[in-house]
Amino acid sequence: MNETAGIDVNDVHKAYEEGRIQALAGMNLHVAGNEYVALVGPSGCGKSTLLHLIAALDRPDSGTIRVAGHDLAHERDLSHYRARHVGIVFQLHNLLPTLTALENVQVPMFETGVRAGERERRARRLLELVAVGERAGNRPAELSGGERQRVAIARALANEPEVLLADEPTGSLDSASGLHVMELLESVSRERGATLVLVTHAPELALRADRVVQMLDGRDLPAADSPLRAAALA
Repeated sequence: MNETAGIDVNDVHKAYEEGRIQALAGMNLHVAGNEYVALVGPSGCGKSTLLHLIAALDRPDSGTIRVAGHDLAHERDLSHYRARHVGIVFQLHNLLPTLTALENVQVPMFETGVRAGERERRARRLLELVAVGERAGNRPAELSGGERQRVAIARALANEPEVLLADEPTGSLDSASGLHVMELLESVSRERGATLVLVTHAPELALRADRVVQMLDGRDLPAADSPLRAAALA
């Protein structure tokens, strides 16, 4: 078990529009290395905001966040942190439309100075891993929704991150494609020993995780107040 790949979020606050929108209001989250945690809760409760802060796509107003041994408040080069330690899969794949699947998977590697030949070899291996190797030369518009998400997973794995963050990765897919994508994401994270944090509105997907954390109004609910977490423990 990779204990260094844990996540510690302590008393984090985040507001927008000069404080009028309180996205997080004292959020706490503790995830062990290699653990698989699902974040659930109503729209607007702060789930995606929390993931963006863990990924260092934004900064909290107060509180502390440590990821894989990195204190994000004191991390001097956040782009380096994002490139080397965190992989992100969004609800909408966010693939670059003018690039092929193979080229899209290589994009994160430019941040780490991987040589061109190794970038291509690694990208091809990852596309094979997520079962779209034969689509390497296709652009996103030529792929199905499920195939695009598989390419997005391959891209998230490009730099062998310790932490995988998935923000509603099945939200734009039909149920069968969504289940296949989740099974793939879970399998890959286990095989690679990565910590996985999933944001989802689907109870049936959340209950696949090792642990469910329910959020409301920018905070984590105690287990006793979380019906879904209680169901997961039953």
